[in-house]
Amino acid sequence: MAKNRKHLGEILYKAKLVKKEDILSAIKESKAKNKRTGEVLIERKLIDEKTLTKVIAKQFGLKYVNLDKVKIPEDSRKLIPEDLMRKHVIYPLGMSNSTLKLAISDPMDLEMMDTLRFRLNVDLDCYLARTEQIKSKIEDSFETAVAEDDDELKHSIDATAAELAEAGHELQAAALEAQAADVDDDGPIVRLVNLIIDNAYYMRASDIHIEPMGDRVRIRYRVDGVCLEKDNIPKNMQASMLARLKILAGMDIAERRLPQDGRIKRNIGGQDIDFRVSALPGYHGESVVLRILRPDAVNIGIQSLGFEQDDYERFLSIISRPNGIFLVTGPTGSGKTTTLYAALQELNNPDKKIITAEDPVEYNFAGMNQCQIREEINLTFDIILRAMLRQAPNIILIGEIRDGEVADIAIQAALTGHLVFSTLHTNDAISAITRLIDMNVKPFLVASSIQAIMAQRLVRVICDKCKEVDNDPDPYYLKILGITEDDLKTHTLYKGAGCTNCQGTGFKGRQAVFEMVEMTSEIREMAFVKAPTNEIRKVAIAGGMKTLMDDGKIKIYRGVTTPEEIAKISQIEGLVEE
Repeated sequence: MAKNRKHLGEILYKAKLVKKEDILSAIKESKAKNKRTGEVLIERKLIDEKTLTKVIAKQFGLKYVNLDKVKIPEDSRKLIPEDLMRKHVIYPLGMSNSTLKLAISDPMDLEMMDTLRFRLNVDLDCYLARTEQIKSKIEDSFETAVAEDDDELKHSIDATAAELAEAGHELQAAALEAQAADVDDDGPIVRLVNLIIDNAYYMRASDIHIEPMGDRVRIRYRVDGVCLEKDNIPKNMQASMLARLKILAGMDIAERRLPQDGRIKRNIGGQDIDFRVSALPGYHGESVVLRILRPDAVNIGIQSLGFEQDDYERFLSIISRPNGIFLVTGPTGSGKTTTLYAALQELNNPDKKIITAEDPVEYNFAGMNQCQIREEINLTFDIILRAMLRQAPNIILIGEIRDGEVADIAIQAALTGHLVFSTLHTNDAISAITRLIDMNVKPFLVASSIQAIMAQRLVRVICDKCKEVDNDPDPYYLKILGITEDDLKTHTLYKGAGCTNCQGTGFKGRQAVFEMVEMTSEIREMAFVKAPTNEIRKVAIAGGMKTLMDDGKIKIYRGVTTPEEIAKISQIEGLVEE
């Protein structure tokens, strides 16, 4: 079809088929009565249907076909379900290789074309025919053997779905069955949604992104921090699929204008898995994201986090102290909560009382008292923390220090004999000191209460199944990390070739890269006098602190990850010295 089509009236006028004043009058009436210009012209008997169809074919760059004069194979009607023929007024003219020749009545019916391409897995060669001819052809074809044809069609769909499933395309098979089902039959949609959720779990995904687009619904899974596009669902299944998800999540299915949150609990592989669901209205429909909260994601133990041996020993020493604040910093999705949970599980013994204040409580642990922030009833961090201190805890976890008031309470708790764990959003460890001071926390309180600060990032781990020596590493990333030719002579770099085990990415799983600084007397004094961050960092590095880049390079040399992965998380201002 031509991208820049001429107007129907222009073609009719130039062909001298209709007078200019009649065309203008018909256009005016079509707008007033919400009709097509061609319909008005036929009603006024200014043009017949055959001529109009030929003109529209020319307008859209299609071939015109007279169904009364072409020989159509007898079994052509079996190529397309009857309901689609009747709904869209179309008729199959036969197959040529993998291309379906199709007589259509409306060249603007793009939904019909997308549906046929998906359901039949064919290319389309469209011909324009008169509406009445197509309807007559449909009636003639389905006068007999209606029941037999329905049975054959169902068998064909089931067989196609079985073939797709056998080839590993289970989601596409489920979508095909759901699309072929009756409108009132919810079974296939239920199976499709369940399959989307189960696939994400077995792929080790952390999120499912269901994103309506102009012509389809895109399904993406976030695996090891990277979004992978795996499937597309036909646009006409969007409403029923989103309705099913909202029912499962306990949302209002009638509300499509405002964001909504919900929760789904599902047993997969013998485990009860929670899904945090968010629906956000968008231009093409509601975008739904399911955050997968799997218990095994936080029950990994401290040693599995990615600590080098010296940092591991320092970490255990710090969290074993009786009081003070231990901060973990980093952007959203850097594994801060997982690290703190691992620390709490190490300390979770009957002789210690542990209380947490979280927003939200994502994972439940036996032996800990976990409190959920609820802003709508004014149950905020500061209110919970004040009440928490009256419960005589040994260890306190604050989900995030968001403002000066929460920071002050956390510091007071640390100074009165409690061990406090919390997170902060800063790029590196040292910046946490100035961040707290910027929150109007007095510098002497920051200097005296903090025991240690640890920044972290997550990097992908090279897949063991397809790990191979990288003989040609990218010099751009080597330069960023300061890896020289001499370094390459003494260390072997590795990469993942990509295999079925890792979805072809070359990576499977993630580990953390750490930057940990303990508050020495010299650093406390610098914090007290509000020394610049760069100066504190230099003192910390001189005192033995490994930067994120340093820790990352160790993991590169051990064959855990690649230079590209470390370069992505190491480009912090001031971190790379000239």
